[in-house]
Amino acid sequence: MEHELDYLREYLNHLVVERGLSKNTVEAYHSDLNQFFGFLKEQQVSCLEVTVHSILDFLAVLESDSAGKATTLARKTSAIRGFYQYLLTEELIVENPCSLLENAKAESRLPEVLTIAEVDKLLSAPDLSTKTGYRDLAMLEVLYATGLRVSELVGLNMGDIDPLGFVRCLGKGDKERIVPIGSKALAAVQVYIERCRSRLVKDRSQRALFVNARGKRITRQGFWKILNQYKNQCGIKKPLSPHTLRHSFATHLIANGADLRSVQQMLGHADIATTQIYTHLTREHLRSVYQAAHPRSELKSKQEADNYG
Repeated sequence: MEHELDYLREYLNHLVVERGLSKNTVEAYHSDLNQFFGFLKEQQVSCLEVTVHSILDFLAVLESDSAGKATTLARKTSAIRGFYQYLLTEELIVENPCSLLENAKAESRLPEVLTIAEVDKLLSAPDLSTKTGYRDLAMLEVLYATGLRVSELVGLNMGDIDPLGFVRCLGKGDKERIVPIGSKALAAVQVYIERCRSRLVKDRSQRALFVNARGKRITRQGFWKILNQYKNQCGIKKPLSPHTLRHSFATHLIANGADLRSVQQMLGHADIATTQIYTHLTREHLRSVYQAAHPRSELKSKQEADNYG
């Protein structure tokens, strides 16, 4: 990380001295790249080892956040492009990962989702004998049970989850929405409050539902670290972020018969077109099941042709 900060410092100096950019622009790029470096640190990826998929994952997280406006995303993308073009010019990397960015975007990659078995494995990972085990289980259960964004999860206060099984959260544009929550997640939250939160909170005026070991509201970065710890512990190989659980929530609902409008409301999507990505995911799943199981599918036919050949 120390070398990465040196690269950043040199790049910002290049913007001022050689390109003559304004102070405000340089400060904005500095902030954008610091945020990107923070994401890479959470993912345990060096800035010199970044792939186009790492950049796409970062931009996907920004899009899911309440601050993910199009103009902001464009500026952050521009900051990352400029930084990697600088590293390429300085021969610190041999290939610019941003050169593939437009093509990768054009491919419109379907979001990664966990299987139900992988979700079960993840939810079984917290050690309930530890000081924070009940908290971690409650956060994971709530995220998968509601499809909340990570910013919405860490923004929850005491009383935002009612005993009747509903969560009140603030989404994009400070719009409040009500999302149902399942009995297992609700029970996990109640046990966390009774057995764990009271031992963590030092200040009785603290309103945050989920707190860290110091009794302060847990941050997005803090939750990322917790999730990454359990990812490694479970041996999950596919990319895993808080948004992966949001995608998994929506995909599993639709795969089991939920209607698109209801899922749209639960996710807080302004446009149903955004929610329709999950119908593509379930179609892809159905296609793979069909090809693997039907005796006259394309996959089966190819295998038979190979056998006859």
